Amino acid sequence: VQLVESGGGSVQPGGSLKLSCQASGFTFSSYAMSWVRQAPGKDREWVAAINSGGTTTDYAESMKGRFTISRNNAKNTLYLQLNSLKTEDTAVYYCVTDAVSWWPARGQGTQVTVS
Repeated sequence: VQLVESGGGSVQPGGSLKLSCQASGFTFSSYAMSWVRQAPGKDREWVAAINSGGTTTDYAESMKGRFTISRNNAKNTLYLQLNSLKTEDTAVYYCVTDAVSWWPARGQGTQVTVS
């Protein structure tokens, strides 16, 4: 299993970013996917999840209405649209798959900095 996250960067509060996660090594379309983030000195925090078909999504309360998770099974790619970003959203964002244990992370993550 390989998960390659991209799309992070530095933005001002209120800005937007779109994260991507390219998956390989498993049948992407068969598994639910999630995003998890970790800020310096803090515990990992679940952000959002999407079922295998992309028809059902779920979000952590503080992300509802600001973040949107989606997937393209034809491209084996997971996305996370981040809108109305806040300084407290600063973290490394990881995609994880129900195909394997979530940790240790299979990808390097992508850094989002809001300041």
